[in-house]
Amino acid sequence: MRIFFSAGEPSGDQHAAHLIQELRARNPKIQTEGFGGPEMQKQGCLLLFELTQLAVMGFLRVVPMLAKFRRLVIQAEAFFDDAPPDAVVLVDFPGFNWWIAKAAKRRGIPVFYYMPPQLWAWAPWRIRRVRKWVDHVICALPFEYEWYKSRGVNAIWVGHPFFDEVASHKLDSELVKELRAAESEGPVIAVLPGSRDHEVDRNFPMMLDVIRKVSERVPTVQWIVGNYRQEHKDDCQQMHSDVGGVAKMTCHVDRTSEVIEVADCCFMVSGSISLELLARKTPGVVLYRVGRFGRLVARVLMTCRYITLTNLIAEEELMPEFVSGGDPAADVTAIADQLTKWCLYPNTLIQRREEMSALADRTAVTGATQRTADFLLTELSEASVSADKAGQAA
Repeated sequence: MRIFFSAGEPSGDQHAAHLIQELRARNPKIQTEGFGGPEMQKQGCLLLFELTQLAVMGFLRVVPMLAKFRRLVIQAEAFFDDAPPDAVVLVDFPGFNWWIAKAAKRRGIPVFYYMPPQLWAWAPWRIRRVRKWVDHVICALPFEYEWYKSRGVNAIWVGHPFFDEVASHKLDSELVKELRAAESEGPVIAVLPGSRDHEVDRNFPMMLDVIRKVSERVPTVQWIVGNYRQEHKDDCQQMHSDVGGVAKMTCHVDRTSEVIEVADCCFMVSGSISLELLARKTPGVVLYRVGRFGRLVARVLMTCRYITLTNLIAEEELMPEFVSGGDPAADVTAIADQLTKWCLYPNTLIQRREEMSALADRTAVTGATQRTADFLLTELSEASVSADKAGQAA
């Protein structure tokens, strides 16, 4: 059995890698290939191209890369023609993966969308593409499943794989011990500036302004930064140095879980990492900085109240959100006020942690990756049996 994967985001690379691991645990002969990242490659996936290198968001950033994306689609089409796989599994990254879905569907290859596009959040008319090019949508969120199902899409809810990854991740005990030693000096706030290059470039300077304001009010606060890549750490440290080292700050690469675990609260760029905060019951404040054009587009196209998955699950703003565009001064002050309040009045932070704990107990279910692997193998096995019967009848 051969399965073609296409995952363009770092988080999608992780989810796909865990799914490949589960599939191979059930059937060691399964071959996986396609577009993805280093985590998938570690699980034996043959990468035709490291798609996570091209992870971008926003219309203006995508346009210069359209030619590259088109060449990759042509490569996939040729691959499907020469050696069609038994199935295509798409993971998030809808702008590109729509093309892969279309190419596969035209060749009669079953298409499964794992971690599907958030059409319920913006531009819902794209549901036509799902009906036309996707056979099964594998949903991570309960309300997402209901949304797709009510619109005539073959959908299944499995839970969010992020909760599996949090539960299975073994923390670096030495680093946790080291970071917790800082708690004796004052409150600890984790800073999570995002996993994409442009997220760090756009958001971290504003985050430094917040860090400066809070540190002026609470001089004992300790800041620990969780970076996705070494180059992100280098950039953050350089930006910190350029503004004169506004506060005591340490940076750690690929240790985000440890950083979240020891923090009293987090200051984060919006993303799926909010689910790890939920699982670890750590309160957070959410920032996403966009340009004026992006803010205008979001106002026109967005159809949901929140941008943070934890808030969407809770149906309330457990994590205060700030989508900042233009002059960020007002948002810097508001975010600093919130973080300062949590530092100076621990009871407010304890109450928020209790609220997150109650939500996590209800919704942070594990087993999503295993359920997805079982579903895929069942569907492909049934399809193979049906094909054999059709062949015999002919």
